[in-house]
This record gives sequence, structure tokens and C-alpha cells, in this order.
Amino acid sequence: MKNRKEETRFSWVGSENSFVDRLDIQQVGPVMIGQFGGNSAAGQTKNEDGCMVWANKANDWEFTVLLDAHQTAESAEIVIAEISRLESAIMEALNLPIKEAFSQLSEVLLAAFNSEHFKAACKEVQGETAVLCTVRKGKFLWWLSIGDCLLYVFHPELEALNETQQNHRSFYEWIGKVNTFELPVPCYSTGTKELRKGTNRILLTTDGLVECPNTDFSDPLEVAKRFHTGSSKQGVEALLSEIKDKNVRDSTTILSWTIEVESESTRPGNELR
Repeated sequence: MKNRKEETRFSWVGSENSFVDRLDIQQVGPVMIGQFGGNSAAGQTKNEDGCMVWANKANDWEFTVLLDAHQTAESAEIVIAEISRLESAIMEALNLPIKEAFSQLSEVLLAAFNSEHFKAACKEVQGETAVLCTVRKGKFLWWLSIGDCLLYVFHPELEALNETQQNHRSFYEWIGKVNTFELPVPCYSTGTKELRKGTNRILLTTDGLVECPNTDFSDPLEVAKRFHTGSSKQGVEALLSEIKDKNVRDSTTILSWTIEVESESTRPGNELR
């Protein structure tokens, strides 16, 4: 992690430090990062997750990448390496006015993933990874989702309408040896969300959390409850501690932070005064 001119950077892959049998929670800028490599008693021997966090307080944005690989962590490593190579182009996009930032970033990432040099490199790795990229800038959240990592926004107005999960888990999509960008038409999803007035909690997680036996975390509202009475750190710790106690095998990585929106959000026309 390094700081320069209010920019904060962090990257990690499970092959560097597996966190098998132990939790690790740290804060990078506003983002709480929680890592648990799974239980060796359940058969876990390695961690193939990965993540990146870049934050710029002065320009009011956070850029995150969450990865959930299988077979080996090589596919997560190659995605992190490629995004790191794109640093200057990504920074240039993120520092544009918000009206242009998301479309420019999407163009940069999709062009890179679809490039011949990157696709050739992917053929040399063992395994594949799901990839979830997000940017929060101002009162808006943008994402690019390949595969089955999960993205939530928790806010009382949204929870009352049972809206929490922003992307959908899309199976049989990966980057790596098997690569969605090798298809005649690459498969992925993108989206943009206006955050609501008040406190918005953004949370990304790999699927170890929602697939843990003997828990209710497949219900997003159960995930949200762990943050209702404590801090971000306490909420992430509560989630990871519970799946550790329930002897989950799969690794889980969580990124979570809150954004306060002071301006009014979009309302129905019949509510406007």
C-alpha cells in the first residue's frame, strides 16, 4: 500500500498470503478489506482470491477489483498485472468529469481484456477467474462484472423495496485459460447506480460468503444486518467469523465501505413538491 497526493493503493493475491484458518481485516482509504482463506479442517489448502483498491480522496473516487479464481491463482495474478499496466489510462479516466469517467473507464478495460496480447497471455495460465470491477465517483456507482462475484448497495430506502444486489451472478464467465473474451461476442455485464441520500454501504464479496453451509448469507438482508449496530470493521469481522465458525471450506474476500450522499436523489414525480 502506498500514499501519494491523497491516492491510496493496495493489491493482493491469495498465492502471496493464503489466510487459511485465519482472518485478516485492514482498512485501505475508506475501504475495509476482509480476507479469510477457508478452513483447513474442511479441506482447504490454498486461496485463489485477489483484490485491488485504489482511492483518491481529493477527486472523490474509489476503484476496486475483486477476483475469485479456481484451479490456481494465476488468472487472478494476470488480471491484476494487466490493470496495473493500465494505471495511467485508468487514472486519466477516473479524473475526468463524472459524465465522461465511467464510459472512458469501460472503454479502457474492455479494450485491454479484448486485446490480442492479453488473450494470448491468458492461454498460458492454469485456471480462470471471475472479475468484478467497481468505481464510486460522486453519488454514482459503476461496475463491470464477469462471472459470479457479488455487488451490494445497502440503504434503508432500497432495503425497504428488497433491492440490495446490484449485479447478477453470471456462471460460466471467466478470464483465463477459458476466457469469455475469446467468444465471438464477449460476455459480461455493466451497470450504473445512483446512490441514495444518506448513508450508502457498498459491499463486494466472493461467493464463499453466500455459499457457506448453515448460514443465511444467501439472503442479502442477512448480510446487511451485520452492519446495523457496528462499524465497517465489526461488520466484516462478524461475517467472516461466522463462516469460519461454520467450517466453510471456500475462501472469502470482502470489500466494504460507506458513502454519505448529501444531495437529493431521484424521486417519483408525484412526490415532488
